Amino acid sequence: MTDSTVAPGDRHDHDHEREVAPMVDEVTDFEVLEIALRELCIEKGIFTAEEHRRFTEFAEQIGPAPAARLVARAWSDPEFFGLALAEPMTASKEVGVDWLEPTGFGTPSDFTAFSILADTPTVHHVIVCALCSCYPRPILGNSPEWYRTPNYRRRMVRWPRQVLAEFGLVLPEHISVRVQDSNQKHRFMVMPMRPAGTEDWTEDQLAGIVTRDCLIGVALPRPGVTADVITDTRPAIHPGAGG
Repeated sequence: MTDSTVAPGDRHDHDHEREVAPMVDEVTDFEVLEIALRELCIEKGIFTAEEHRRFTEFAEQIGPAPAARLVARAWSDPEFFGLALAEPMTASKEVGVDWLEPTGFGTPSDFTAFSILADTPTVHHVIVCALCSCYPRPILGNSPEWYRTPNYRRRMVRWPRQVLAEFGLVLPEHISVRVQDSNQKHRFMVMPMRPAGTEDWTEDQLAGIVTRDCLIGVALPRPGVTADVITDTRPAIHPGAGG
């Protein structure tokens, strides 16, 4: 029985029976394909349902903490900074991330080329996957839901400054924005610049302000900000609307 057929006096009595609506109302084509491929692989003996469960649990527990540690160490150690840019896979191992885990040979979606993009006083990087949702999961964990939306994917490559402003990040005009498109073969992570006022901080303190959003490029690290909570946003405005 829908709200439109419930008598006004009965609405409150039945509120407890309502369920929260799912974020996605129907299964997507990609989800159908994943289910079919997974079941076929299990049927053919490529892997077992138990092995799939273990890998899923492994993937879900990965978070951005190792990447934050990598950035903090690079800020504190010029030699490690150079290693991170030249050999990011090796630098990842230094903070406990082996891109070959847990299978020993990686996975088709994760064991790819990996690059770390270092911001400068005149260049700011931001990552996106315009085609789907390619993301450096071994070191950043699963991507946030907004990263996978068509709204972010399509608009970031066309109007990056406007989209960044909606995240609360308004950059001066002298700073150019470089949008890096991730793909099936190459994943990226942003190394933001070390903020002023942190010169005497420890590596642990520095890692605490490097949030996931900083590593994607939609936020900047700031003393006192230690969570991925957006506190200053602007409504989406189509650049062609003259707003």
